[in-house]
Parts: sequence; structure tokens; C-alpha cells
Amino acid sequence: MLSVEELNDKLIDLAFAEDIGDGDHTTLCCIPPDAVSESKLLIKQEGIFAGEKIAQEVFHRFDPTLEVEVFIHDGAHVRPGDIVMSVKGKIQSLLQTERLMLNILQRMSGIATMTSKYVERLEGTGTRILDTRKTTPGMRMLEKEAVKIGGGTNHRIGLFDMILLKDNHIDFAGGIENAISRCHQYLKDHGKDLRIEIEVRGFEELQRVLDFGGVDRIMLDNFTPEETRRAVGLIGGRFETESSGGITYETIRDYAEAGVDFISVGALTHSVKGLDMSFKAADSSKLTI
Repeated sequence: MLSVEELNDKLIDLAFAEDIGDGDHTTLCCIPPDAVSESKLLIKQEGIFAGEKIAQEVFHRFDPTLEVEVFIHDGAHVRPGDIVMSVKGKIQSLLQTERLMLNILQRMSGIATMTSKYVERLEGTGTRILDTRKTTPGMRMLEKEAVKIGGGTNHRIGLFDMILLKDNHIDFAGGIENAISRCHQYLKDHGKDLRIEIEVRGFEELQRVLDFGGVDRIMLDNFTPEETRRAVGLIGGRFETESSGGITYETIRDYAEAGVDFISVGALTHSVKGLDMSFKAADSSKLTI
């Protein structure tokens, strides 16, 4: 399995390939190859900044001679006018790395900002916000890192690091008991130690899980806050609890106050708006050719 660093390297390579192709002809035609200057990353919207490490990786993978100075770090609350970092070096490199760097940082910062708002909404309840697998293909590691920077908690990274028995798995397996039993047999046969979560769609399925056991967490799917409170009472702390499905910013505190341990929110990554920022020449009068 590829490491996080290897996955990010592949993402950067693919992104440059699709953006630059056989050359940034606009830059190449009007900027001399030996011209150097400085650009600064300017914040234009209030929020939480995220992505400093991947930004530096973008710059250094394209041109190791670029000099990056970071003034504001991941997790900081930023406001319009803040300068996050400056980059000095060849202008051709500054122009060719600009869009990829901005695309990544704007999205990561948007996710961190959204997550921070949800975390603040649950302050004092003890319930933690989880992300989901509803991420941009190729950017999952970065988007989940942004969730953590915003104060949230990562759910499973992918299909490989946790077992989550959802409605389709249960139906195809022939029921809750079959799904859980096969799960344990599979883990035993393959020498794996993975946490097990199961989704329930109502109180009948919940009771079957409580009777059968064999899981670590129960996901209450599309329960109302009132139903969630009742379900948490029935579970009685025997298993971790998670609420999911149709939960909005307006209703999320109601679910937290019902007593669940976790609430998963797909909107953290699939419906987020990027934080506005720009990468501009620091001072054209300092241009060196």
C-alpha cells in the first residue's frame, strides 16, 4: 500500500501533467527563463488556513530552488489581508505552480473552515465530528488532513482500515447475524484486527445487533433526534454510537445532545466552498532579469 507521501507525490505529478502538458506557453513566451522575483499568498476571506506542507511540496517538486517562507501555519484563524507565505525564485516557476498550489490550499482551507464551524456548534457536548469517504478522488488524504486541522476526527481512511457493515452488505449477506458472523470469520482467517461498525435502519435492526453483539460501534442511520436519544438509552454504553444521514448544521446539536459519541458529516468534504486567496507578485519593481 502506498504511503501518504507517495499518494501526494502521485497527485502532484498528475496535476502538473494535466495543467502544464507540453508547456505553459503563455509564461514561456513572455517571461525570460532567468528572471526572478517574489510572490506572496494573500488571504481574501476569513477562515481556517490549511495546507502549508503540501504547498511547500508543490513548489519544491517543481523547482527545488524556490525559497518558501511561511508566516502563518495550519489551523490558524486567518482574515482578509493576511500574508500566509512568500515564495522567491524563478518567475516561470512561480507562475506554473500558482494554480495547483491555490487549488489545493483553497479546498483544504475551505474544509478546515467548515469543520471548525461544526466543531464549534457542538462545543460542550462531548460529541465528535467525523468525516466520510465522500472525498475528491486522489485528494482524500489531503481532505482528511484538512478535517483534522479544522478540529474534526477522521473516520476510516478507506475500505482497508475498518469494517463498516452498511445496509447493502447486510442485505446481500442475508441479514445482520450472517454479516457479523462472516466478518469475524474473515478477520480470523486473514489474521486481521480491524474495528467493526454496523449500520442500523430502525429499532428492529438495533435490537438484533444488541442481542447478537460482535461489533464496536453502531451507526444510527436517518434516525430523528428523538429516536437517537431512545436508541442511545437502549445501547446503554455497550457500544460506541454514531449518527449519520441527513444531518445539517442546524440540526446537528440536537443529535449531539441526544448522547451519541460521533456524528458523521459528508458535507465537510463533498459540499465545501474553497477559501478565497490569491498568489500575487510581491513588488514588480524588484523584478530581476
